[in-house]
Amino acid sequence: MPFIPHTEDDTRAMLAAIGVAAIDDLFDEIPRGLRADALAGMPPALSEMEIARLMHERAARDGTWLNFIGAGAYEHHIPAAVWQIATRGEFYSAYTPYQAEASQGTLQVLYEYQSMMASLTALDVSNASLYDGASALAEAVLMAVRAHKSSRRVLVPRTVHPSWRKVARTIVRNQGIELLEIPFDPGTGATALEALGRFRGSEPAAVVIPQPNFFGVLEPVDELADWAHANGALAIAAVNPTALALLKPPGEWGPQGADIAVGDGQPLGVPLAGGGPYLGFMTCRKDLVRQMPGRIVGATRDRDGRRGYVLTLQAREQHIRRAKATSNICTNQGLMTTAATLYLALLGPAGLAEVARACHANTLALAARLTRIRGVARAFSGAIFHEVVLRLPVPVAPVLRALREHRILGGCDLEQDYPELGHALLVCATETRTGDDIARYGAELERVIGLPPRSAAEPGG
Repeated sequence: MPFIPHTEDDTRAMLAAIGVAAIDDLFDEIPRGLRADALAGMPPALSEMEIARLMHERAARDGTWLNFIGAGAYEHHIPAAVWQIATRGEFYSAYTPYQAEASQGTLQVLYEYQSMMASLTALDVSNASLYDGASALAEAVLMAVRAHKSSRRVLVPRTVHPSWRKVARTIVRNQGIELLEIPFDPGTGATALEALGRFRGSEPAAVVIPQPNFFGVLEPVDELADWAHANGALAIAAVNPTALALLKPPGEWGPQGADIAVGDGQPLGVPLAGGGPYLGFMTCRKDLVRQMPGRIVGATRDRDGRRGYVLTLQAREQHIRRAKATSNICTNQGLMTTAATLYLALLGPAGLAEVARACHANTLALAARLTRIRGVARAFSGAIFHEVVLRLPVPVAPVLRALREHRILGGCDLEQDYPELGHALLVCATETRTGDDIARYGAELERVIGLPPRSAAEPGG
């Protein structure tokens, strides 16, 4: 809290009201030997002005960086109103809305969030969020297996985020669920449709379909969803919510649409913040709602006809027998969900589409500038959203270290997760990057690689 309003008189009055002489008496159940009288090594106390100056000085040491990393966590502009409202005490301290009569504000925010996510994905129902995109994918796999009942195999393209695949495998492997990887086309960077032939007749429970995929490449979602349904499997969409402002939503993929959609809500008003906290979203068709983990908030009318909000579905172990729970880890990332709701409400459909178009244009401009450098080329021919894979003529890791010395975060090194791509670098440019930023990155990368620009007559120039 930025300000604690209780005076010493207030504190004495509250203690008197509960019949306690001092604050220490509230902790008398803690044995004296376990209590710390003071914190060793703490410097002398500072005033508010002094501590503010100290923290500003320490923050200044970090400086400012040009960020061209995406890979699942994106630097977007967040309107000031988002966190000004989200950090109001009514939202900031509210977490679990068990008592509907006392939690109408929190419940309404979650209801609005669900409505927006269902609309964005063109599916029927949304829950009130999960931990993050990776755990949301794992929950979708579990959900699909429960719904399918006869298969414990799920097809997962290698173009799904490597960390998401690792998290999903960690969560489901001890439940006897097998994740089978589908290779990608080395030319386009999209899932290889012809590779699905070997899985025909294997009766998978589901097929995961990323859009865009980890490389930023757009997948043939209609064909993948059709293949899943033709082979008796559910289609699980793993999507970037910003991209959905422009791309066909999962509920409209192929004649039937995807059955479940998941993703990370971090692009929707949540800062990078050193890796979290984020929020995972999940939507699905109505007939799967009983398999959906987490909470669902519904709208109703009270006996006087006034609109109210309630928790409609709570299929987790805190509410029902553990053996019947759909999940034992799902949660409501309430504060992040509130921020996402505010972000979407402030931007609206047109504003979100404008952000998506700016991201796409900036990434195309970035790719055009960097591929002017001799030896740098795009790795794939497929259409992209706001990330692109580049092949460099030298190893990526030392290049990124050299760029960091000039306060440029140059992208994500793919050599560990995708060694077959060689010296591959994933770069991203959101709406926050300017033409000058892109020019600066291009000049520094040119200097680091040490090769002259490609002439206009050369391929790729």
